[in-house]
Amino acid sequence: MAEYQLTLPKMGESVAEATLIKWVKNIGDTIQADEIILEIATDKVDSEVPSPVAGKLIKVLFNENDVVQVGEVIALIETEGGTASSSVPPVAPAPEVLPDLETPILAADIPGIKELVAEPNVAVEADFSKTHKFYSPLVKSIAAEEGITPAELDEVSGTGADGKVTKQDLVDYIAHKGDGVTKVQAPQSGSVESPKTTTPPVQVVSGSDEIIEMDRMRKLIAEHMVMSKQTSPHVTSFVEADVTNVVRWRDRVKSTFEKRENEKLTFTPIFIEAVAKAIKDFPMINVSVNGQQIIVKKDINIGMATALPSGNLIVPVIKRADLLNMVGLSKSVNDLANRARNNKLQPDEVRDGTFTLTNLGSFGNLMGTPIINQPQVAILAVGAIKKKPAVLETADGDVIAIRHMMFLSLSYDHRVVDGGLGGSFVRRVADYLEAWDVNREA
Repeated sequence: MAEYQLTLPKMGESVAEATLIKWVKNIGDTIQADEIILEIATDKVDSEVPSPVAGKLIKVLFNENDVVQVGEVIALIETEGGTASSSVPPVAPAPEVLPDLETPILAADIPGIKELVAEPNVAVEADFSKTHKFYSPLVKSIAAEEGITPAELDEVSGTGADGKVTKQDLVDYIAHKGDGVTKVQAPQSGSVESPKTTTPPVQVVSGSDEIIEMDRMRKLIAEHMVMSKQTSPHVTSFVEADVTNVVRWRDRVKSTFEKRENEKLTFTPIFIEAVAKAIKDFPMINVSVNGQQIIVKKDINIGMATALPSGNLIVPVIKRADLLNMVGLSKSVNDLANRARNNKLQPDEVRDGTFTLTNLGSFGNLMGTPIINQPQVAILAVGAIKKKPAVLETADGDVIAIRHMMFLSLSYDHRVVDGGLGGSFVRRVADYLEAWDVNREA
């Protein structure tokens, strides 16, 4: 018999830690190779961790809701054969990955645009050397952002292993800070080998009313949406597009496309192609804001808002979408959407988006005013395609015909995108859709 040390695997270049949200296997369970043993979550996406070996789970080293560093040993698995105490030595925690500020193009590099110089931000780093408790980098970062001193942090009750303060403990403390509510100290266990699974509490009030605790993803979505509205002054421009050519072309080629590529041809890759072309025409829509600097992105990475079975929302990203043809876009869209709905996305697949597309038409909605996905500065919503009477200009005069019409709505950050740019961009997307070649090959 030998003991295999299961470590938290590397989940992407920019991911250094994750929260353990559920042990799928219990101590004493038999595990097959590649069988899922636990579920974890980063700040963007949930993932499953399979066991690389077959054996029996004999010990777990972290409780649910604990924050674990990449490379830390999280469980011990007893395997057949061998005498070594460990098949894989513990890996040192991944170093903090700092953003590469040299890669993006500053607006100053574009002719005709003056560089905006940001005021230097002086960060005050808290001194944790005198504290007697261990805190993860994530907890320290949140504490610093909220102005919580190490001494104050020491008073926060922890529910993690050995009383460790988790991210959720700190979030709960901040939420109730100053309202007179004191968090009850959770009972400490002498062992972490048998973590218990908890379900969100449901309280019945006022007869038939219920209070349901938000799940982790819903809390993150709520925080992100509120932050976006507080950060960016939102403006929305609308355009109605005649997409009859797009509908006719798709109807003509979708069966052949599916037989040849084994992929369904939806409208989403068509919209993404038009958006990518318009971004090339208007690169200042593909930017982010850093203080008083405008960072123009070289890559066109388009996120597509995807509704999950749970009712939550996630935005997987198609990297360098402008370099993909219709086959490549369709494969990427279908693959990311399917894996998003089955909780199979990797953390890096929801990062580094530069522009977002959301399809409100899939729910039968005509138009909407979406919230910008920070740190981007614009998001395009496409509505349902409806048959409507429309006026057509012909050589013999104007006529009324039945056309396939659709509303496009672009929400943009008015700090850096004015009405001229925002309106021109969404109009250009509509132009590409209206001028779609019905004779092109898929």
